[in-house]
Amino acid sequence: MSEIAITEDTLKIHLTTAEKVASVHGDVSVPLSAVTGVEIVEDALAAAHGLRVGLGLPGVRKLGTWHSRSGAEFVDVRGGQPAVRVLLAGQRLASLLLGTDDPQTLAAALRPEA
Repeated sequence: MSEIAITEDTLKIHLTTAEKVASVHGDVSVPLSAVTGVEIVEDALAAAHGLRVGLGLPGVRKLGTWHSRSGAEFVDVRGGQPAVRVLLAGQRLASLLLGTDDPQTLAAALRPEA
C-alpha cells in the first residue's frame, strides 16, 4: 500500500515495488508550493477519467496516470474509500487523486495558505 508523506515543503507518495510496476510510474514528489487547490472526493473510483496508463480494476482499484483534457492526473484510489484531489501548477502532472481514510486531515494539511 502506498504511503503519503508531507514534509515541510514537499508532498511525497511512496509506492511499493508492485505498485510501481502496476502503475507504470515511480514514486511521486511535488513541492507544496505547486499546490493550487484541494478538494475532497467521496467516490474516488468514479472521479478518475480519461485514458489510463496503469492498473484499473473495476470497482476495486485504480492506480497510475489518467490523461484527459485537463492534463495528466496521478491516481491511487480504492473502492469504498474517499479521496483528495490535489490541483497542481507548473508540474508535469496537473493533479493527484489520492485515496485516504481521513480526507479532511489530508486536505487540511495540503491546502495552500491563504
